[in-house]
Amino acid sequence: MSTASRLLGVVMDPIEGIQPKKDSTLAMLVAARKRGWRVVYFRQQDLSVADGVATGRGRELEVALDPHKWFEYAKPWSGELHALSALLMRKDPPFNMEYIYTTYILQLAQERGLLVVNRPSSLREINEKTYTAWFPQCTPPNLITRSREELLAFLAEHGKIVFKPLDGMGGRSIFVVVEGDPNTNVIIETITEYGTKYTIAQRYIPEIAQGDKRILLIEGKPIDYALARVPAPGESRGNLVAGARGEGRELTERDRWICAQVGPALLDKGVIFAGLDVIGDYLTEINVTSPTGIRELDKEFGIDIAATLIAAIEKRVG
Repeated sequence: MSTASRLLGVVMDPIEGIQPKKDSTLAMLVAARKRGWRVVYFRQQDLSVADGVATGRGRELEVALDPHKWFEYAKPWSGELHALSALLMRKDPPFNMEYIYTTYILQLAQERGLLVVNRPSSLREINEKTYTAWFPQCTPPNLITRSREELLAFLAEHGKIVFKPLDGMGGRSIFVVVEGDPNTNVIIETITEYGTKYTIAQRYIPEIAQGDKRILLIEGKPIDYALARVPAPGESRGNLVAGARGEGRELTERDRWICAQVGPALLDKGVIFAGLDVIGDYLTEINVTSPTGIRELDKEFGIDIAATLIAAIEKRVG
């Protein structure tokens, strides 16, 4: 397939509202344009199903890594989604029913031959926190439950733990609890909504003070550098939106071992681009919906992660 005939679709949030200095999706689109692809932009509401065929009404884009003018609309595009060469599903959370409906539409296109990055069924199946349960050899002691009694017993066993909602993002509603904390019961009531919602509890990992590392995988293989998100003073959350500081680091042997455990399983599920979160020696989350961190690592180490991803997509579409 000639580069001039390659069409890369992207489903994302409104492009006018992104942060162009940090946005990983923008880097992917710029890399695709540099390699001769045409880019077609969709929002969720631009996708439809007509008589069992996934269709879209979007716009072609011109893009640039320019903080003042990072995109320009070109001609309209409409048609059956499987007429595209590949499509990036880069819609940010929340992961709600509208997101799931969108993956159904994309799965119809995939079944007619469209390469969707990442595979729609895996976007539904791989929750960033619960999927770590498939790799217990990589994780800290943890518990997924609704039960107050089980959570209290887990706290008594480990002394200091972290509670996370399974549908959270950006460090929201994360609680660090020490045994004897008088707020423990109300925290459990809040995070489980009185036993009606599952939560995950993990043994506290003190190495969070050195950062929560984001490791990016392409085709199951890690980029050689991780983005460590070092919590702000007085914070325990390694999230950039919560004030953490980003710092690039080379992967450790343990990081590479974790990637070797998880990467092949993700690749088998059609996950071409993923982000693993590692604190100290432990895997804590697996992100497949819209992993970020490209721009920070590119800037610090003079690499081009998005170009590597687009090259991998090109190999798949021929």
